[in-house]
Amino acid sequence: MIRFESDYTEGAHERIMKRLLETNEEQTPGYGMDEHCEKARAYIRKACHAENADVHFLVGGTQTNTTIIASILRPHQGAVAAITGHISVHETGAIEAIGHKVLTLPSDDGKIQAEQVKELYDAHWNDVNHEHMVQPGLVYISHPTENGTTYSKSELEALSKVCRECGLPLVMDGARLGYGLASKGNDLSVADIARLCDVFYIGGTKIGALFGEAVVIINDALKKDFRYFIKQNGGMLAKGRLLGIQFETLFEDGLYYEISKHAVDMAIMIREAFAKKGFSFRYDSTTNQQFPILPDNVLMELSKKYSYSFWEKVDAAHSAVRFCTSWATKKKNVEILIKDIEALQ
Repeated sequence: MIRFESDYTEGAHERIMKRLLETNEEQTPGYGMDEHCEKARAYIRKACHAENADVHFLVGGTQTNTTIIASILRPHQGAVAAITGHISVHETGAIEAIGHKVLTLPSDDGKIQAEQVKELYDAHWNDVNHEHMVQPGLVYISHPTENGTTYSKSELEALSKVCRECGLPLVMDGARLGYGLASKGNDLSVADIARLCDVFYIGGTKIGALFGEAVVIINDALKKDFRYFIKQNGGMLAKGRLLGIQFETLFEDGLYYEISKHAVDMAIMIREAFAKKGFSFRYDSTTNQQFPILPDNVLMELSKKYSYSFWEKVDAAHSAVRFCTSWATKKKNVEILIKDIEALQ
């Protein structure tokens, strides 16, 4: 079976594994206070053009989202997100479990726009019963989104502007950030994201690391006591250097960007093969996630040799599915898939 169902089917990049072995018997302070974490923080601050940014390393995406959101919201507030947003559909109600409602906005492509946020904000405060309702307290977005789509610089600038006018911290989930940065037509840099967001995180779990996410807090007002929230929400690793070593390796010489580009290149090869065969796509994704709409009998044939993720039924005889590549996807496996796509009847 050749697997294309997710971007976390493999372990970690060989350079990370080598570095972990080389440093295995080092004695260091725990909980992210070691020199490897400090070096990784320095590399990330440099990429952000933000020397005053706070950088914290957490173990996984769900802990990261819940920790960030818990640290920002007051008990009566909720997180604004696309109805398809990760915190809304793929975290088992983690945000609700810590006492906060996810306030969803309609979205077909996974993105939300500045006008939607302003409309929701105004609707809340213009309602005479607003104190009986959950108050919007932050805006959560993903880049890329659950549907593989990305924000342009102009879209993010507009969203950032509205959020600041409304006093709503803008939080970006960057679990697949590298794949967004490597996507065709992307005009955002890490520095742009740091300039426009209050908090964001750089995903490691899905991009070369064994596990781990790097939270970057830009807004000074949100920095206080963040480590308390990390501990309380189960995101603090005692052997914190294992996180630091991984991000140190990913960012010291551009490895993060290099392996992200590889994944996107492989995904575009797959996309072009499906398109050449005449198949359409559920979303216009230029990242490592591709969503072809295929006849169910074709899917049955492909499933004999390949794994993929079911996304949704399109009609009685067709389904949208996800073929997902990663930093470790082998080109030879992509070429095998392409030959089988070309041979489809």
